[in-house]
Formats: sequence, C-alpha cells, structure tokens
Amino acid sequence: MAVITINLPLAKKLMPPRKATAKKGDSGTVLVAGGSHFYHGAPVFTSMAALRSGTDLVYTAVPRSIKTEVRSFSPALIVLPLPDDKLTVGSANRLVAMMPKKPDSAAIGMGMSIAKPEALTALVRNLKEMGARLLLDASALVPDVLPEIKDTNTIVTPHAGEYKRLFGEDAGRTEKERIVNVQRNAKKYGITILLKGPTDVVSDGKRVGINRTHNCAMTVGGTGDVLSGVAAGLLCKMEPFEASLLAVYFNGLAGNLSFNRVGLHMTSTDLLEDLPQAMKRFDEIVK
Repeated sequence: MAVITINLPLAKKLMPPRKATAKKGDSGTVLVAGGSHFYHGAPVFTSMAALRSGTDLVYTAVPRSIKTEVRSFSPALIVLPLPDDKLTVGSANRLVAMMPKKPDSAAIGMGMSIAKPEALTALVRNLKEMGARLLLDASALVPDVLPEIKDTNTIVTPHAGEYKRLFGEDAGRTEKERIVNVQRNAKKYGITILLKGPTDVVSDGKRVGINRTHNCAMTVGGTGDVLSGVAAGLLCKMEPFEASLLAVYFNGLAGNLSFNRVGLHMTSTDLLEDLPQAMKRFDEIVK
C-alpha cells in the first residue's frame, strides 16, 4: 500500500473552497463536549481551534461548575452548562435536549471526567442518532465505545498510550509497525485513526497518510486539544481521512510558526494564535 505524505501542494488540493454567497451555518456547526474541574482549558482550546479552522458555529458543553471560567476566555464561545461535574447518562441525555442546532460534527473527551462508561456510550449513541460525525479524544478513547463507533464516520486521535488503552495493543516501535497497526485497526473497526507521534499516522483502513510537519516544542500540553478542534471543524466539510490528514498538517504548520516566534517557550495559546496564518494560504473563495 502506498503511503501518502501530506505536503503543501496536496493540502491545497484537499482543502475545500468557500462560496462567496455562503451564509451562516454553511461552513459547519461543531459541538465540543469536555472539561472538568482540573481541565477547564482543554475544551476551550478545542472550541477555539474549531472556530479558527473556519467553522461557523461552535457549542461548548462543559460542567456548569466551570462555565464561567470557560465563558471568560472568549465572547466567541457559546457555552452549554451540563448539570453534573462528571459525564452521566442524565447529562448525556440533557445535552441533546439543550442543543440549539444539530451539529455536523462533535468532538468528545478533551479534559472530560466520566462517571461510568455507559455515560460515554449514551452520549456517542445520542449524537450518532442526530447524524453528527464524531471525533473522540483523551477520556473518550476507551474500548467501551468501539462497538458504538464501528463502521461510522468517526475519527479517533490517540497518542501511543491512548492507542494501547483503546485497542489493547501497542501502536508499534517503528514507523513501519505503526503504519501497519493503524491501518489494520482502522479497517477492522471501520473508522479513521489519527495516531499522534514523531510521525503522525492517519488511516481509514483503505488509505494511509503520514505527517512530519511539527517540532519538539509541541509536546506542551493542549496541542492535541487544538488538533482535535481543527479536525472536528474540517470534519463538517469533508471525509474523515482527508480531515485528519489536513488537521495534523495545519496543526504542525501553526506549531512551526509559534516555534519561530518563541522557540521552546510556546504554549497552546501560541498555537491558536498562529493557526489562522498557517491556514490562510489555503483559502479559496469561489462564485
């Protein structure tokens, strides 16, 4: 199987144009569900990245105990306060009723505390029934969800440790092993896997792509949350494989811009600030 390496010409080819006559909602609606007492910043990074990637509307569902902190980050955030500090079946059902608009995609798990696995599966099931494409990260990457997401337009975004927890096996030590293992599990479950690492590996079971555009300063906390937001935003407009491949590339480009400014002292806020400049060159407006 030929392995695709994402680069500037391919990214320009894959990036969908925007119509000059577009109206609000045409560029997608994203739901971000995450956050907890300890990790209130994670869903903020994801939500802001989804907006910066070109999404029209982003709803951010977090425990009501942190709603003020999340709202204070930006007036662009539309916050949906959940009744419980941890995700429960009740709050999963409540969230669906609270949604002002059906989401095109939903990013779940960033900084999230989950009471029981059935709460997560209830949320996944509810969003599937709404027709939303899913992206699962962090706390949502547990084996309990695999039966729910099998053969769906779902992206999972694990690092090596989360990959082992989700699939019950190591991702592999070498790049070749990681490519083989990611492709095999993507095919087995009918999903798209974005394995983060020194070389990012993306597969939908049929195709495999890699990304080497990033730097060692991007080990700072929150960069994966930003990546999830970019991928969720793109998932509104395109297929999971292409959305994942573009997302890791754009995230890496933004990281390189941040590195050029502040070196090893970058934070994920820097990454958010540089994301528009990284993506701007790929903008295309058509009649």
